[in-house]
Order: sequence, then structure tokens, then C-alpha cells
Amino acid sequence: MALASGEIRVTTLKAVSIDLWDTIIDNDSDEPKRQARGLRPKRAERRHLLWQALQRHGAVSLEEVSRAFDAADAAFNKTWRVNAITWPIAERLNVALMELGRELPEDEVENLARVLGRMELEVMPDLIAGIDEALKTLAKSYKLCVVSDAIVSPGPALRMLLERYRLSRYFHGFAFSDEVGRSKPHPSMFESAARQLDVAVAEMVHVGDREHNDIAGPQALGMKAVLFTAKRDADKAGTAADAVCERARDLPQVIDALAART
Repeated sequence: MALASGEIRVTTLKAVSIDLWDTIIDNDSDEPKRQARGLRPKRAERRHLLWQALQRHGAVSLEEVSRAFDAADAAFNKTWRVNAITWPIAERLNVALMELGRELPEDEVENLARVLGRMELEVMPDLIAGIDEALKTLAKSYKLCVVSDAIVSPGPALRMLLERYRLSRYFHGFAFSDEVGRSKPHPSMFESAARQLDVAVAEMVHVGDREHNDIAGPQALGMKAVLFTAKRDADKAGTAADAVCERARDLPQVIDALAART
């Protein structure tokens, strides 16, 4: 129904939660930068650093360490996908050590975890094209919260990353899985965002690139959900999203259109 002249539309949509990786930040865009600097890929560097740490206490082959780290990654991925829990990187290191039948002093494990958790601060990935202007525009009309799984870099490092991009100023909250205790699509992630923004869950719309995590999860709570496909469009064909956004610059318009129907 069209609005009468001078009439103000009332919407119950007050806030936007938004995924981080491949929605705000281009996940693997740091890899070419690492290569240009003569650095190993992140996956290889994690294994190399654990190998170096172990070598100081006794000989072990890099191949053995790599296999153990692969086993730890597989266990992490199962726990993440089945139980919606993301282990902190220190726990993944300890699983790798158990696979090897080796130990490291606790302080060395903690220090190695800090180094691995800061790799994306040392060589920063790129922002998704146009996302900075999109967030600036959205922040004028909605409260914003990052809702993101922390796969390697922990919440504090991710906050610092956003601060370096000068994007933190647009957000009223941050729900990172290592701090919340559960990962998407668990309700706790979106409920944490709602508490931080002081809104009801149903007053939020979530934006992200994965159907299971970013669409099905929030919709199960009564939220609207937007599938963002600028970087990853693997779920586009069969999505149940309330809307699809292909470019960051279109995101404010897509959100406003959903708000108008809410």
C-alpha cells in the first residue's frame, strides 16, 4: 500500500548483524600479499611454527607435524559443524601435540597461539569492495553488530583488524564465537548481538554468505536474512534468504527494502 503524502513508515527492523569473512573482509586476499613478501601461506606457516617450537625440545619431522595439525584441523571442523563450537587456536595446538605424543610448556603453547592468532594483523586481507561506504550508510539508520565465527584469529584480533580499517566506529556490538562460546548458526550468537544492541532478535536482519550459518540460523529465530554473494555465491541457487545482495554498495538499499516490508 502506498504511503499518503507526509506519512512516515513505521518499521520493526532496527538493527543489522553482519558476518565478517567474505562479507566485510575478503578471506584469502592476504595470501597473494604473503607470497609477494616471500612468506609461506598461512596454513603452511602454522605447521612450520609448531614444528620450530617442537624442534627446540627434540627432533621431529615437518611431515609428522603437518599430519598431526591436519588431524587437529579435522577434529576442529567436526566440532564446529556438528556442535557449533569453535575451539580457540591453543586447543587445536594441544590436539596436534596429543596426536604427536609430544608436549610443550604451557607458556610456549600460549605464545604460539598468540602468534598464529595475529597473522592476519601482520599481513592484512582486503575489504570487500564498497563495504566501507555501505556500513557508513547503514549506520545512519540501524544499529550494527558483527556476528562472526573465530576460526583462527580470536575476537580481540578481529576487533583490532576492524579498528585498523576504521570500521569499528560503525558497530555497537561484536559477537565472536570464541567469546560467545558457540558459533553460527547457534541462537546464542544472534541473541548476544541482540543484547548488545538492546533490540529484540526479531528486530534484526542478518547478512552473510553461507546458507546454513547465515540464513537458516537467523531465520529459525524469526529474523530476516540476506545472502551476500559478492565474494562467495555457492549457495545462491538454492537459497531461502529473504533477499540476495550481489554488491556491497547495494546493501543499504536491500536492507531498506526489507525494512519497508517488515
